[in-house]
Amino acid sequence: MGRRRDADRVVARVDTGEAELVPDPDRPGSWTLLLDGAPQSHVDLTDPTHLEFEYVRRLAAALDLVAPAGVPLRVLHLGGGALTLPRYLAASRPGSTSRVVEVDGALVELVRRGMPWPAQARIRVRVADAREVVASTPDAAYDVIVADVFAGARTPAHLTSVEYAAEVARVLRPDGWYLANLADGPPLRYARAQVATVRTVLPRACLVADAAVLRGRRYGNLVLVAGRDEPPVAALTRRAAGDWFPGRVLAGAELDRFVGGATVVRDAGATPSTPPPPGLFSVRR
Repeated sequence: MGRRRDADRVVARVDTGEAELVPDPDRPGSWTLLLDGAPQSHVDLTDPTHLEFEYVRRLAAALDLVAPAGVPLRVLHLGGGALTLPRYLAASRPGSTSRVVEVDGALVELVRRGMPWPAQARIRVRVADAREVVASTPDAAYDVIVADVFAGARTPAHLTSVEYAAEVARVLRPDGWYLANLADGPPLRYARAQVATVRTVLPRACLVADAAVLRGRRYGNLVLVAGRDEPPVAALTRRAAGDWFPGRVLAGAELDRFVGGATVVRDAGATPSTPPPPGLFSVRR
């Protein structure tokens, strides 16, 4: 299981660094997963619908709104962490199927032992590279693909290109949706390029984030919602505005202005996402 640094915290070496499972002092039964000191996931084992991280709540809002309430979805999750969204989906849309791809096998085992998911939940985890799994998946296999993949604190380059996005679009059903967590800071070159890249294959999109992040004032998470149909912008706007940390939604002409003249990313020139500022994820040891 790993060594214990204090009464309850679990520390273990995994394939991609040092992982820590830290109990939440404010919510019994809740844990935060850290990788090399950076918060990766928060899970409430007693209430999987409680979502601590604001970008996860925005991803969950999109999952809530892209199909009628209660309708089961077939979802491919690229990036596993502590399986926060697959647990949420199992609770909020019973009967949904979550297929999770996580490259770090030792991390999967740590989470399986330390924060086990319900046996009745239709969650299956595969240890593999996200792009390789997408490339080997049949056409129109999923209602939703959620991308939240980080190596350290950066999205790998091979998950940022139009060639990758085209594979994602192929694997989605015609009315399917791609949800992506984009982490970026001023001047938001990475986020602008990602929106431009994804919209070449999934042209109807919106972006949800904190206003300060959208204005390029600080580093943070931006959630991209993209598909072939118009996204539920009005409902997402209400959910974002009513969040504990209110956010904004960019769509239509506003999103066009945000993208500006950003260049579509191709495999040959792809680079990892923007690293966070030094010290952003510093935690007390």
